[in-house]
Amino acid sequence: MSRGGEMVYIPDDSDFSSFRDQCESLEGWHCRYNKAGVTVWSQGQEESCTIQKIKTRISCKDVPAETLYDVLHDTSYRKKWDSNMIETYDIGRLTVNADVGYYSWKCPSPLKNRDFVTLRSWLPLGNDYMIINYSVKHPKYPPRKDFVRAVSLQTGYLIKANGDGACVLYYLTQVDPRGSLPKWVVNRVSQFVAPKAMKKIYKAGLKYPEWKRKHDPEYKPWVYPEQNTLPSVSLAELSVQHADSLENIDETGLSEDHLSTSDHEA
Repeated sequence: MSRGGEMVYIPDDSDFSSFRDQCESLEGWHCRYNKAGVTVWSQGQEESCTIQKIKTRISCKDVPAETLYDVLHDTSYRKKWDSNMIETYDIGRLTVNADVGYYSWKCPSPLKNRDFVTLRSWLPLGNDYMIINYSVKHPKYPPRKDFVRAVSLQTGYLIKANGDGACVLYYLTQVDPRGSLPKWVVNRVSQFVAPKAMKKIYKAGLKYPEWKRKHDPEYKPWVYPEQNTLPSVSLAELSVQHADSLENIDETGLSEDHLSTSDHEA
């Protein structure tokens, strides 16, 4: 997402507009899954490319757009619903609607676990909301030995209000997982991982209002910037995270037969 590939910058209106267009357009996208209100599309050379774009859409009845927006921002609540997450935290703020954060997640065994450092930005637009990120380097958060540092080229959410108390959620991601992955992994993301993740977010949205009432209900720094107590980060401290500077792990020889049983849950 970085302009010219070299300069770290905070996304502007044109970046959000482009992201929205990608979410809503069907041109160039191939439908890979369509069941029970969840649709998954992919874009890219499926046979030779693990850096595919994946786009997922789910209709969320009984969950207002602003509630889902809170769910996706609230790192304290994320620990409740994101079972793939190992750790997440905010590193520092850049502006009232941009920060830098860390996220690590469990990959299905025998694959190695991955992590990211990303610049995230968000934009409320009337009843709709967008959150987008891309990978950056921060000198105090270098790659760790126990994780493969992956690269988000562009990842984000579009939440569109859909009548009274309902919304539609789009998730679009283009990630370099830093590894020559076997083709079954790429297929698995479309057929199992992405739909399951979207259903989890939907369920999390249904349960969030009750949880939030008991957990600092007035605290929403993504809505009220004056509540943000993160240290300030300067753009000058950051640089673009290029995939070719990171270790490339060859996992093509790993068989789906060795996939841990817990990951076969649909």
